[in-house]
Amino acid sequence: MIQKSRIAFLLAATSCLGAAQYEPLKLDPTNPHYFNFRGKPTVLVTSGEHYGAVVNLDFNYATYLKQLQHDHLNLTRVFIGSYREIDKPHDPVKGGYTIDRNTLAPKPSRFISPWKSKVQADGTVQFNLHQWNPRYFARLHDFLRQASQRGVVVELSLFCLMYDQALWEVSPLNSRNNGNQTEDVPYTEVYNLQHPRLQEAEDNLVRKIVAEAHQFDNLYFEVINEPYWHSVTPQWQRHMTSVIKEADTAGPHHLISQNYANFSAHVDDPDPNVSLFDFHYSRPPNTVAMNYALNRAIGMNETGFDGQADAAYRIQGWDFLTAGGALYNNLDYSFAAGYENGTFQYPDYTPGGGGETLRTQLGYLIQFFNSFNLPPMSPSNDVIVVGGLDGASVRVLAEAGKQYAIYIHQGRVAKDQKPQYEVDAQPHAAKLLLHLPPHSYRYTWLDPKSGQTVGDGVFTAIGEAHELQLPQYREDLALRILSSPEKGGKGD
Repeated sequence: MIQKSRIAFLLAATSCLGAAQYEPLKLDPTNPHYFNFRGKPTVLVTSGEHYGAVVNLDFNYATYLKQLQHDHLNLTRVFIGSYREIDKPHDPVKGGYTIDRNTLAPKPSRFISPWKSKVQADGTVQFNLHQWNPRYFARLHDFLRQASQRGVVVELSLFCLMYDQALWEVSPLNSRNNGNQTEDVPYTEVYNLQHPRLQEAEDNLVRKIVAEAHQFDNLYFEVINEPYWHSVTPQWQRHMTSVIKEADTAGPHHLISQNYANFSAHVDDPDPNVSLFDFHYSRPPNTVAMNYALNRAIGMNETGFDGQADAAYRIQGWDFLTAGGALYNNLDYSFAAGYENGTFQYPDYTPGGGGETLRTQLGYLIQFFNSFNLPPMSPSNDVIVVGGLDGASVRVLAEAGKQYAIYIHQGRVAKDQKPQYEVDAQPHAAKLLLHLPPHSYRYTWLDPKSGQTVGDGVFTAIGEAHELQLPQYREDLALRILSSPEKGGKGD
């Protein structure tokens, strides 16, 4: 028995070695608008499942993480078990959104939480908030370990807003589900510091999760998902970031994220413990410019409600990062239990998109950005002389005179229509007028759909606006310009 315990200890220590040799994901020290992961500046990009990979015992996360790695994606987002959803059938009369095979709505018997539980005689499940569930933490550890091995960063979302009574009724934090270990409160009072026993359970959960995850470098903590709908107080959120920071004591701290708003908003009175401000559905990505002066990372970590076409979500990702954002997470409904390789054919009433083609295209996005030296770059839209773009939107990320990432697209928000974001798929042929410092440059046009080069050349800027003719394109086009030691010609 002693020998077996020693072997188990050594195996556990070995499994953590890959994570322990690096400090945790951090903001890049030379440009905090970007991340630094394992010694390299980076952005985080994914098209991931609906946050149930750990809490849903029917979900094979090993296959899922392998698929993300295959698609060159480096992020996933998971909920930890303080919240789960319930399966509801689609109602074509009443409408509303429905997620078929929702990974965050496992069968009650297949939901695993951080707390021990047992089934009562009446079939209900009772959770003991004073006893941790070893089986859950073994699963969490293995998920983080396998993600680490594949270079995938995990956003651990600690809590989620209780949107309505039905969701509160299935939460372990609800007193009816834990034998009155917490106060009997309405779903609108779960996150407000007003109920001591409930708050103690929330604090203890955060301390436990932080302690269990501390050994891994490939994660950051999000306080709560979508707190801005109702009832979550700013005081509660600040309290929770303090609890996270105090619990994350040994060695460098992990990053803390705050999910700040839907669409775009200015962050007022930013919490000093927060390094990443995340937004949902921020298209166009005005929120990046609105908060760039904070010198912290800005992310878009949920998409949807823009139809199911790949172009809408591909364009949003490219547009957000070229605006100076650091993170893009598309919510991908092609992942489900039994379809962990992302091949589920979701029905047309699903509130978003996803799938193999989109993930491949987002893989091209992260590879494009990784081809630059990111820290010296910043939004530089004044490089473009307005005109000649045939209705396109254009953004520039640049290190003046040295490197330029330019993205051109035909996507836009459609007022009072669905899908809310529409893409002009007609062929376009236009031109760019560029104000660049005098120098020789080489350029490459990239098709974001295929990842293929569709044109290249060299030119010399002489201090006047330089014209580049665009290849004919549909939907969007990317351009990489790098300074060249060789003298170029006039053309393209």
